[in-house]
Amino acid sequence: MADSKNLLIVAHAPSPNTARLRDALVAGASHEDIDGVQVDCRSPFDTEPEHVLRAGAIILMTTENLGYMSGALKDFFDRCYYPCLEETQGRPFALLVRAGHDGTGTCRAVETITTGLRWKAVQDPLVCRGDWDEAFVDQCHDLGMLVGAGLEAGVF
Repeated sequence: MADSKNLLIVAHAPSPNTARLRDALVAGASHEDIDGVQVDCRSPFDTEPEHVLRAGAIILMTTENLGYMSGALKDFFDRCYYPCLEETQGRPFALLVRAGHDGTGTCRAVETITTGLRWKAVQDPLVCRGDWDEAFVDQCHDLGMLVGAGLEAGVF
């Protein structure tokens, strides 16, 4: 059963820069003005169906790999899709893509799976495109804060 105040962040962070983005998500979701939200950040490989079932909301973070989501996030969906299918319908989620190109294929692939799960996006995907930009860190912090605050307020 979902804990309405548990935010699950499933983050594939294979490099120092993507680790900074993951950490910014966590920092935003854990902001001092957000009270009572438990943030659980995990690698896709360490995320099991029971983590998804407990989550009141989810942030998915992936790199763009060959125009698709990372193999790590795909593995997460392969293991968690059917055990969570009936129990997580309507689950609010957000997507963050670190894309060296445009991220279109990655977003489309995740959207296909989350549509099948009947999860509800809380905003359009955040796609950090192209060469590294320090502004990505602030954007990820803001996304974490948005989802954390929305979960706290019961908006989703």
